[in-house]
Amino acid sequence: MKNLIGNKWCDASDLSVINITNPANNNLIDTVPNATVEDVNNAVKEAVIAQKSWDKVPLHERGKILLKFASLVNEKSNELASLLSSETGKPISEAIAEISNVQISVPSFVEKAKHEYGSLIPAGTEIGQEKTIQLVTTEPLGVVAAIIPFNFPIDLFGQKVPPALLMGNSIIVKPSTYNPLTIHKLVELLIESGIPYGVVQVLSGDGKTTGQALAANSGVNLVSLTGSTEAGIQTMATASKNLTKVVLELGGNDAFILCDDGDVDLAVSETIWGRLYNAGQVCCASKRFLIHNSVKKEYIDKLIEKIKTIKIGDPSDFSTKIGCLINENAAKRVEEQIKQTVALGAKVIYGGRRNGAYMEPTILVDVTKDMPVSKDMEIFGPVISIIGFDDLEEAIVIANQSNYGLCGNVITRNMETAFKVSNELEVGGAVINGASFYRSFEMPFGGWKHSGIGNEGVSSSLKEVCRTKTIVLKNIFK
Repeated sequence: MKNLIGNKWCDASDLSVINITNPANNNLIDTVPNATVEDVNNAVKEAVIAQKSWDKVPLHERGKILLKFASLVNEKSNELASLLSSETGKPISEAIAEISNVQISVPSFVEKAKHEYGSLIPAGTEIGQEKTIQLVTTEPLGVVAAIIPFNFPIDLFGQKVPPALLMGNSIIVKPSTYNPLTIHKLVELLIESGIPYGVVQVLSGDGKTTGQALAANSGVNLVSLTGSTEAGIQTMATASKNLTKVVLELGGNDAFILCDDGDVDLAVSETIWGRLYNAGQVCCASKRFLIHNSVKKEYIDKLIEKIKTIKIGDPSDFSTKIGCLINENAAKRVEEQIKQTVALGAKVIYGGRRNGAYMEPTILVDVTKDMPVSKDMEIFGPVISIIGFDDLEEAIVIANQSNYGLCGNVITRNMETAFKVSNELEVGGAVINGASFYRSFEMPFGGWKHSGIGNEGVSSSLKEVCRTKTIVLKNIFK
C-alpha cells in the first residue's frame, strides 16, 4: 500500500518501507512506506491549503459525505474485518465488532455536530455592557494530526477522524507501524465518499520520526494521540515548542475492586471480559485485581474454571476467543514482566507460558501492594494480578497509589459503597458492577494524572477540534 500525500498515493521520499506481517504466523501481508520528515512537511503543506476550502463546505454536506463513508465501510465490512484480524492478531469476531462500530461513531458525530449551535451573551448581563451583544461561535483549528495505536485502530479512527472533518479541519492520519493496512483502506473509502484530496491524508511511518515530525510542524494545530505515556510525554514536549494543542489518551493500570459483598460470578465474568479481550492489550483494561480476602479463594477457583473453557488459537477461526499479541516482542515483554513479579515473591497459579506472539492467560497471586505491578508496571497482555485486602480504605489507597488514572471499578451490592469508591478513585472513569474496560462513543473518555490530557467522545471531541471566537456587537442599542 501507499501513503496518501495531497492527491498522490506515493512511496516514501527515500523509498524505505515497513513490512506488515501476520503476528499469528509471521506471514508477510503487505508493505507500507516509512514516511520521512520531508513527506510529513509536504503533507502538512497540502493539508493547510485544502483546509481553507473544506471549511467553506456546509456542515450538512460534510455530514452527508461521512455518512456515505459509513455506508461503504458497511458494504466492505467482511473484507475489512479479515484484514484487521490478520494484521493485528485479534480474533475475527472482535475484528468484526470493531469494524461495525463505524456505524455508531460516524452517525453519532454527524448528529451531534448539527446541534453545536454556539451561544449568545445578551446585552446588560454585566455592568457597562447594556448596549453590547456578544456572539460566541466556534471555528476549526485547522490541521489535525491523528496518531492511532495498534490495539483498536478502527475504533480510534472513529473517535478522531469524523469529528475533525465535520468541524472543518483537515486531518493527517498516522497509524501504527504494526497494523496500518486497514486504516489505509478506510482513508481510501473516505476519498471515494467525496472527501477532497488534501483534506484527509495518511502517512505510515515510525513514531519517533513520522509522529514527532507531525508534532514539530508549526502547520499542525492539534496532535491527537492515543498511545503510551512515554510517547505522550515526548509528543507534548515536541508540540509545546509551537504551542500546539494536544489531546492525549495514554496508559493505564486500572484497579478492579471486588468487595466482600460483591457478586463473585459477576466479578469473574467481568474479569474475563475486562482483562482478556484483545489478549489484554487494552489501555482501560482492569489490570490490578484487588479482591477481598473473604471471597478471594472462591473468585480464583471460579476464574480458573472459566478460563479453561476459553479457546486460544488462530485469529481467523470464529471459535477463537483469544488471539495473539501484536507481535512476539510484545509477548516477550509480558513474559519478562511476569518473571520480574515472580522474582519479587508473586506466584503463577495458572498459565504463564509464551509461544511466539501468543501468551497464555496468566493468574498471579501473592502480589503485594509494594510491587511495581501494583503501582505503575502496566502489563499489556492477558495477566490477572491478584492483590488481597481486608479493609476497603486500604483497597482505595492501593488503587490510587499508581501514577496512572485512566479508569477503575468496584463490584458490590451496596450502592453507598459503590459511590464511595467511585468518588474516591482518582480516575477519569469509574464503573460500578462491571470491569473498568468500558467506553461508549457518547461518553467523554479521558484519564487523570499520567493517563492523559483532554477527552474524546461524542459529548466532547467536537469541542476539542475547534477554537472559540467571540463576535462583539458593540453599541448595538441607542
